[in-house]
Amino acid sequence: MGDTGIGALLIRLRTGRGWTQQRVADEYNALEGRATKTGKEIGRYEREARIPVPYTRRYLAQVFGVDIGVLDRAVAVSKGRQGKDKAAETVPARPAVPSRSGAMSAADAAMSADFARFIAQRNADEFVVEQLEADVARLARAYVSHPLMELYIEIKRLRDGAFELLRGRQHPRQTADLYVAASRLCGLSAHVCLDLGDYDSAATHARTARACAEAAGHEGMLAWVRAVESLIAYWTGRYEQAARLAQAGRHHRAPGSIGARLASLEARALAIVGDRVGAVAALADAERSREAMSGHDEVPGIFAFPAAKQFAYAGTSHLAVGGREHVQQAIVSADSAIRLYRSAEDDDQSVGDLFAAHVDLARGHLLLGDLDGTEAMLGFVLDSPPERMSASIVRRLTALGRELGGPQYGGAAQAAHLSERLQHTAVLAASPAAHSPELPT
Repeated sequence: MGDTGIGALLIRLRTGRGWTQQRVADEYNALEGRATKTGKEIGRYEREARIPVPYTRRYLAQVFGVDIGVLDRAVAVSKGRQGKDKAAETVPARPAVPSRSGAMSAADAAMSADFARFIAQRNADEFVVEQLEADVARLARAYVSHPLMELYIEIKRLRDGAFELLRGRQHPRQTADLYVAASRLCGLSAHVCLDLGDYDSAATHARTARACAEAAGHEGMLAWVRAVESLIAYWTGRYEQAARLAQAGRHHRAPGSIGARLASLEARALAIVGDRVGAVAALADAERSREAMSGHDEVPGIFAFPAAKQFAYAGTSHLAVGGREHVQQAIVSADSAIRLYRSAEDDDQSVGDLFAAHVDLARGHLLLGDLDGTEAMLGFVLDSPPERMSASIVRRLTALGRELGGPQYGGAAQAAHLSERLQHTAVLAASPAAHSPELPT
């Protein structure tokens, strides 16, 4: 392996085990204890589009059961070849001719040399980009299970840092990677504002996320941003636009679970506007997208759409479609969502989706005339800290409280008591004291 570069070595080690690039990433993440690597990133190392830094090589050596020195020597071979290639580009074809015209051409060549040095002055190397991507993956996973105010300051700091890097100079490959990272950080910022009920700011962040994704030509992020825009339209009462945005997102060809997410969003929006046939068809499309899913989600957490979340969305859609059969199916779907989230690792248990599924379960029991079941399902929500509740959960609680206070329940003491508790919790969760006053801008 003495003259083998790092790319060829990694391919040899991986294929010798019969592993896919994603399998290598999974093994790496298991050792590091964080979901920082993807199959795409391993592919970059194998193509030598990026050279793994010493920290990364340490874990790759453990993954493949080889001494880290083997990888270090392969990196040296690759960098040596790259250095020779660069040197060859600067070797003149023939000696300079000491004439007046030669002096002019030499001065002109000096200008080119100055520009080459300008290009070499980069503000982001492969390690900077790799660390930024790892931080984005960590925040994306933590977002679904940790208190929002623990994360938003770091999201803003990293996003502003990515913007600053992009205003400088990098290798074109690194520029594209930075645009993708900036797109994801803007997407996280959009979700922060969405969860806090600041829909105008969420839309602004989403537009910037889409601009960054377009600059990078990243189909997966373009589709994901459409999903966020669909969410914003849904929670601002523009249900038909929410459905159209989800449909637009489905035109992007992207691997992973994004197809199931977009179809689920479309189903929920269509159900709200009374398009029962379209909603049921979209729910079926979501299931087919899940079954036919190709590849993995590049980044975990908020950028993925696990089966548990799909069941949660399906529950809400079936309730909106209405009718006893769909209400019963909503109960089954919401219960499946809760069961799957409870069996997941702590960092993957989406607090927001658990709240939503419990509220849907409660409403399903209510529509079937089971007040005891309604009260039992609301226990998880009502006993939780109000500051963990997003603006969308507050709206769900408020709507259910009003429904319980309606004339159809004849002022039953149990219904009135539940209604009062729901309204009280909604007020606490919506109060400024429950959240930091400063939003990520």
